[in-house]
Amino acid sequence: MSGSKVFLITGGAGFLGYHLANRLAGYGVTSVTLDIAAFDETEYPQGTIFCQADTRDPEALAAVFAKHPCGAVIHAAAALPLWGRKLIYDVNLNGTRNVLEAAQKAGVARVVFVSSTAVYGVPEKHPILEDDPLVGVGAYGNTKIEGERICREFRDMGLCVPILRPKTFVGTGRLGVFQILYDWVESGCRIPMIGSGSNRYQLLEVEDLADAIYLCVTADAQRANDTFNVGANEFGTVREDLQTLCDFAGTGARPVGTPAWLVKPALALFESLRVSPLYKWVYGTADKDSYVSTEKIERHFGWRPRCSNSEALIRSYRWYLAHKSESDRATGVTHRVAWSQGILKLFKWLMR
Repeated sequence: MSGSKVFLITGGAGFLGYHLANRLAGYGVTSVTLDIAAFDETEYPQGTIFCQADTRDPEALAAVFAKHPCGAVIHAAAALPLWGRKLIYDVNLNGTRNVLEAAQKAGVARVVFVSSTAVYGVPEKHPILEDDPLVGVGAYGNTKIEGERICREFRDMGLCVPILRPKTFVGTGRLGVFQILYDWVESGCRIPMIGSGSNRYQLLEVEDLADAIYLCVTADAQRANDTFNVGANEFGTVREDLQTLCDFAGTGARPVGTPAWLVKPALALFESLRVSPLYKWVYGTADKDSYVSTEKIERHFGWRPRCSNSEALIRSYRWYLAHKSESDRATGVTHRVAWSQGILKLFKWLMR
């Protein structure tokens, strides 16, 4: 099989990897999906190749590249903020270096690195530009900054390494922290916002992200070998976007403000006691403006997002309702399963 229309996706069993394989099939691409986790092969397009391997294992990676020649790599595998600090550093740094080295040795010309806007910390200036200061929040944000530095090392060695910094992305199949939101909305609860909800918080539809990644893989290498923000163009305040979701649900749910000075320390305590799934990046930025400029990727590639914040949330919520019986069966720490609400269950009862 020719490698030019074959892309290898690390983290292929994850939320983004699953969507990438399906979206890329529409462009005539065959995906080699690699993950340490198990795949539900029925969710993927016909012809998808499945590889069980760990990005931290150089020999396993070399074997995959040798068996499945590919034209490009999309490195989406990452340990998420709920995982332990040691594992986050191991997967996000050693795994990234191993993937870049394996791709380089296999003669792959391009590796797209999926970073995060977590690299910006909690900036005061908006919209955020690609050359603004990088200030990580927690192990996840710090490893994304360091992962980008590793990517630039390989750029200096001649590899084309586009870096994408997406905002928090949602879509069909997205659970995790959003499953908690959808559960409360479906139950007709008041939805507590940290602060008044007057801040603007940009999201991103996962299929819009997949399109941006495809453009980074296929565009002229000189233009693609750069760093790009990705986010929705249309978004309101947190209160406005949540109210639109609640209106769609029609359950009586509605957003309500809370004093950030009181809620944030409480959530930090609950996190330290491991009785809440909400980590610092979630509650620490929830009452702040958080939006990036997408002018650069639009100018380079003509990329335009199709979905607004509220449209992306509604699409995701509609999927949640249709698959609720399946998604409630198990909990975990990835975006594709529900998270245990812990002490938040008590607050859900209080907010009815």
